Amino acid sequence: QMIRPIAMNRSAALSTDAQAWMQGNARVKAWEWGFWALAFALPWLWPSHSLLVNEVAITALFAVSLDLILGYTGIVSLGHAAFFGFGAYCAALFAKHLHPDPMLGLLVGTAAAGVLGAVFSLSILRGSDLTRLMVTLGACLLLGELANKLDWLTGGADGLQGVMMGPVLATFDFDLMGQVAAWYSLAVLLLLFGLSRRLVHSPLGASLVAIRDNRLRAMAIGVPVNARLALVYALAAAMAGAAGSLQAQTTGFASLDVFGLDRSADLLLMLVIGGTGWLYGGVFGAVAFKLMQSVISGWTPQYWTFWIGLFLVVLVLVGRERLFKPWTWWRSKA
Repeated sequence: QMIRPIAMNRSAALSTDAQAWMQGNARVKAWEWGFWALAFALPWLWPSHSLLVNEVAITALFAVSLDLILGYTGIVSLGHAAFFGFGAYCAALFAKHLHPDPMLGLLVGTAAAGVLGAVFSLSILRGSDLTRLMVTLGACLLLGELANKLDWLTGGADGLQGVMMGPVLATFDFDLMGQVAAWYSLAVLLLLFGLSRRLVHSPLGASLVAIRDNRLRAMAIGVPVNARLALVYALAAAMAGAAGSLQAQTTGFASLDVFGLDRSADLLLMLVIGGTGWLYGGVFGAVAFKLMQSVISGWTPQYWTFWIGLFLVVLVLVGRERLFKPWTWWRSKA
């Protein structure tokens, strides 16, 4: 009888400690405020490169969506571009045939990709990592071929052209410099990033990490594994669809390359650079990859992929910690 109160007190203490730990991790750090302030100031400070800022913001949102399933649940996907492309085409078709409002189109593309992710989540609940790789890749190839064959709707190989967008919030027109597009994409990125951050630092996020670390043990303690995996997969698909919608809206064009395998492969490379299981890894990985691509392709347009590949080889061999923090070499030798 005396053991039971002690056990209950210890359990309550552990629960309180876990809650305090999650709240501490969820608290916004000072450097984060500076990072986002700088990101929103870039289109104003660097107006000639606003289109690059817009592209980086869209790619970062896409990378964060993949990190949500790869870094926090361990689901490996080689066809995440399926949701990106589906959201892009849905938003473009909505703007061309129904209504040009960007916010409505963004909601349509996001919701459509989320529903598609919920359907495809049934295929990733079983099997090994190799099975999931092949299934996700097959789904992406299937959607790409459908977009190619349905040329009366999607434009086929020529792409969906003539997409005219209205002003954002019925006030801000898209300009040729791309400043409005950059601020629009950054605002969507910040909103969805904040929601993702709240998710991963909640009890639901802790259960996702438990599933990633040991699925059988998570099932043994009563975690609804399949339901949680289906939920997070649909949420990640919706975020990828939002990125695709932004791509179609800010460029006024949707083509078959949104379903390209290279888009999904580049996404994995960004997470290799930035790290998985940390939402900022997708953001920093996208920033680093796009900046290297822009700078190196300006130097050597034909061989820029070689230098990025060399950087990735060095990153894997040396390690991210030692490469970006050289002083850790001496710490490890001490």
